[in-house]
Amino acid sequence: MSGGPDGGAPSYRVWALPGMPEVREGDDLAKLIAATEPGLVDGDVLLVTSKVVSKAEGRIVEATDREAAIDAETVRVVARRGTLRIVENRQGLVMAAAGVDASNTPAGTVLLLPEDPDASARTIRDGLRDALGVEVGVVVTDTFGRPWRNGLTDVAIGAAGVRVLDDLRGGTDGYGNPLSATVVATADELASAGDLVKGKAAGLPVAVVRGLPHVVAGPGTADEGARAMVRVAADDMFRLGTSEAVREALNLRRTVREFTDEPVDPGAVRRAVAAAVTAPAPHHTTPWRFVLLESADARTRLLDAMRDAWIADLRRDGRSEESVAKRVRRGDVLRNAPYLAVPCLVMDGSHTYGDERRDAAEREMFVVAAGAGVQNFLVALAGERLGSAWVSSTMFCRSVVREVLDLPDSWDPLGAVAVGHPRVAPPVRAARDAGAFITVR
Repeated sequence: MSGGPDGGAPSYRVWALPGMPEVREGDDLAKLIAATEPGLVDGDVLLVTSKVVSKAEGRIVEATDREAAIDAETVRVVARRGTLRIVENRQGLVMAAAGVDASNTPAGTVLLLPEDPDASARTIRDGLRDALGVEVGVVVTDTFGRPWRNGLTDVAIGAAGVRVLDDLRGGTDGYGNPLSATVVATADELASAGDLVKGKAAGLPVAVVRGLPHVVAGPGTADEGARAMVRVAADDMFRLGTSEAVREALNLRRTVREFTDEPVDPGAVRRAVAAAVTAPAPHHTTPWRFVLLESADARTRLLDAMRDAWIADLRRDGRSEESVAKRVRRGDVLRNAPYLAVPCLVMDGSHTYGDERRDAAEREMFVVAAGAGVQNFLVALAGERLGSAWVSSTMFCRSVVREVLDLPDSWDPLGAVAVGHPRVAPPVRAARDAGAFITVR
């Protein structure tokens, strides 16, 4: 950085570039900028508002329906609240309305973002080098809202010749502490600095930053572009809005029968139990209990006892030994899982009417509530990126399960849930027409 007014402190200057004309389709932005006689020097950074880039590239479209234009630019809806949509657009950016802008454009039209903002930045940079003989960085900016913060700011959506990220990991701070997570979004900081002088309605679409030559990449340096700032899905902990996350978790809730050897985080299972016990239940009761088998010994003892009881049942049914062996092998999903949970129904708080029909309905209410709790449990496990399989086997030998796990006689096991990290991604779920399951009166 250059020296400040006191001769030593780091500083930089930023100013809006006057004299830019109204930009129209087909204009050469580099030539328009050069014509303003900007006085650029090597190491300067130009911050160019995306609107003028879009206009020059002909990204103005007729749109009587802005929502349709947003639909066309949307790859994935991240969150929706009323008419407001936060989406991932075709450039990979997550932003409101896919970046479709109805301001600063003639009525009946909308502005779309540049098709490839990094390529747009490279074109401007190359044009300025040819016109003025200077080696500058170029950042194409657009206005974003941000999670957890009120207000808007400009960020980089395209860049050329700029070190967009400053990775400080592996270094140390002023006290010698290691820096393990510090990656500075340099290009975004430049964009926001430029926005302070460009304004939103002042007709000043270009700003210049001087005094930070270290952020400008030299000739021959690999140019990563602003695309490097887009967080990949696997690293995005906030990929979805609330309702979208619920739907995604429901979709992820698949029966998984093959697991890796990776241990299951007991905390994740307990969080899933916490979700399970929010299910609706009759009479303000809590009809759910979850027995968590976290030790291999407990799982083996239970599954061995259940296998013996199953074999005895099959033999009583007259099954051949070959048939018995085949059926027992099909039950290995529980044995191969690194973690088991046994959900149980308890009838504490239930009413007794002394009437067979009403007493049967009372139990059914509790069974339905327990099933809702297990569904919550399975969905929450999916949200933790854990696979599961709800297997009914414990319901056929409840007394055996109670004895092995030392459970009260009033606890009725409702199957067992195998839990683990899926060995392979489950196949795409076939779409179902919800209308086939709906009757309207």
